[in-house]
Parts: sequence; C-alpha cells; structure tokens
Amino acid sequence: MLIGSTAPDFMDVSHEWRRLFSEAWGTFLLVVVAAGAGVVSAKSAGAVSLPMMVVAPGLMVMTIIYFMGEVSGAHLNPAVTLAFAMRRNFPWARVPGYIGAQFLGGITGALFLRVLFGTAGKLGATVPGPGIGNGTALAMETLLTTGLVSTILGTASGARNTGKNGAIAVGGYIALAGLWSAPISGASMNPVRSLAPDLVQGRYDSAWIYLIGPILGSLLGVAFEWILKGGPSASGNTAAQGVLGSQSSGPQEP
Repeated sequence: MLIGSTAPDFMDVSHEWRRLFSEAWGTFLLVVVAAGAGVVSAKSAGAVSLPMMVVAPGLMVMTIIYFMGEVSGAHLNPAVTLAFAMRRNFPWARVPGYIGAQFLGGITGALFLRVLFGTAGKLGATVPGPGIGNGTALAMETLLTTGLVSTILGTASGARNTGKNGAIAVGGYIALAGLWSAPISGASMNPVRSLAPDLVQGRYDSAWIYLIGPILGSLLGVAFEWILKGGPSASGNTAAQGVLGSQSSGPQEP
C-alpha cells in the first residue's frame, strides 16, 4: 500500500455499514458515559464526584478502541475524523458518513439519558465554569483538542492506535485533560459529546465554543504532526481506517 493512499479493503463498500454502525454505537456509549456521569451525579446528590466524571469517558474510549478500533478506527469524534482526513490517512469521501454516524449515536445517547432522567444535571451539557469567560473556554477547548489529536495521530503513526498502547494513551489523555481542566470548559474536545445534549434539551448558549474549539484544535494537531513527523504513514492509514476485511493485521507494502 502506498503511504497516504487508501487500503483496497477499506474501499470495499460491503463493510461500510459495519463501520458506520461501529461509529454510531461507540459514540452512543461515549455520550452516555460522558454526559451521563453529570446526570447521575445530579440525581444521586453528588455520589459521582468530579474526578469520577472526568475519568469515566477516558476509560470508555479506551474500552471502545479495544473492542472496535479494528472495525472503523474508533474515531468517535468529528474532530478526529477531520484530523485523519487532513492528515491524508482517511478519504474525504467517507467523512460525511462517519460524522453523520457519530451524531446519530451521540444524539441517541442524549435522548436515552433524557428518557431515563429528564434534564437532570442539564443533561450533562458542557459549559464554561463559573466565572470563566467564553474566550477562555474556547482557548482551553482548542488547546485540549490539539493535545488529543497529537496523541491520536502520534500513536497512529506507529501502528499503535488499534492496539493496547494507543488505547491506553488516548484514554489516559482524555482522563488527564479532564482532571485539570474540566472546571474551566468541561474538557469536551468533541463536538458531538457537547452538541448532543444541547440539541436534545434545546439550549445553545455556548454551543459554538464546543464546535469551533475542537475544529481549531484539530487543525493545530495536524499541523504539529507534520512538523514532528512529516508526511502521513501507512500505519496511520491502518489506524484511521481499521482493518475490517483485511487478510492481515497490518498494511500491505508494495
């Protein structure tokens, strides 16, 4: 396989429904855990603490990478899908389908929480912390997403994103980011995670922060990866596209 090209097995459309289902199901689980932690904390009078709320999504993402990373690449986040596409590890033609599946899964997750718990805890919405201005929250989401994309692309370039090292690194980064910055911006780093609760409850006051911040962070993360490692790698394709339908666990070299 040529570096920066698309694997032939990835272009097999017979597997596309599996990849899209994988993205929808994984994003559903992520939103249920990430937003649900705040909801359950509100319903249980604080039994779920802030450290628990921010570590849980990291553990969920780590688990999802383990069980479905080889199917779709386990993007779970439009910012990650855009980063892989800009990095030339993922075909632009597949971006709308992946992002659509992510929003479907995320909104379904938020609806699930709404049916069970109403709007407790503002349905787990991410908002700037008390006394934190919109500009500060935007800068924080941009920075955090830049670090997340750097972590994902960095592990992907070594063919580790679908293995235990990538899962631990990405999940660990999400937990670490939340532990120190959640009181500032909520440490979302994911437009679907933030917009899904907003869409379900019809509140959009700060929604733009959690759309623009991750997109800017994605752009910066890709730029930094070019600075650090140059052009895209074949192993990055494997991480971004998964290996569903492959005859081997790695990319085929010419």
